[in-house]
Amino acid sequence: MQEVAAKYNEKHPNVSIVFNADSSGKLLTQIEEGYECDVFFSAAQKQMNTLEEDGLVVEGTRADVVNNQVVVIKRKDTGSAVTGLADIGRASSIALADGSVPVGRYTRTAMMNLGMLPEVEDASVYTTAEVSDALGGVEISEQGNVSQVLTAVIEGSCEVGTTYLSDTYGYEDDLDILEKVSYDLTGNVIYPVCQVQNAEASPEEAAAAADFVSFITSDEAKEIFDKYLFDTNIE
Repeated sequence: MQEVAAKYNEKHPNVSIVFNADSSGKLLTQIEEGYECDVFFSAAQKQMNTLEEDGLVVEGTRADVVNNQVVVIKRKDTGSAVTGLADIGRASSIALADGSVPVGRYTRTAMMNLGMLPEVEDASVYTTAEVSDALGGVEISEQGNVSQVLTAVIEGSCEVGTTYLSDTYGYEDDLDILEKVSYDLTGNVIYPVCQVQNAEASPEEAAAAADFVSFITSDEAKEIFDKYLFDTNIE
């Protein structure tokens, strides 16, 4: 997004774009609690749906931007009996995002579809302790966002973890991807964007926010997302 903003600023140098990055669930909560925000870029549809139900999405600005993919990773210099998600319980320790974090929910959904967890309507309800029990009591280190999962595996505090393919960009020398989890198991990992209803924004700020949202879905921005391992071929 820093590159996307820099590209946008080439034609709009007077627009200042400030990022607040965290898990989509935490960002949603901040917006709902009144955090001043003009654009929401979510890593899952669930949080965007909630924002829309709250009446905080500017009508006509919501758009799907990229698709991502859940991957099972380990550090390159460590051995593991794990070959993918189906036998992830063979690990000595797992880094796993909690259910409120999109990658944590997608991982739980895939486990459910593999028969590793009982069927429920929303896999995010499964606590980390319940996932551990279902995997035979394996040690799971609960993480608050996808970047923390990545760090836990790279630093060696956890043997394996589940993150997004895009998050492995730049870490090819540090990580092995044990499995790219099929969309048949996780569903599509769509990242939607929208302009947020912000009563504190000036007309100029609101117009700039709408224009930046449009730019995020442009061909220029897609070239940047493609480079970072996102799939921009969204129907």
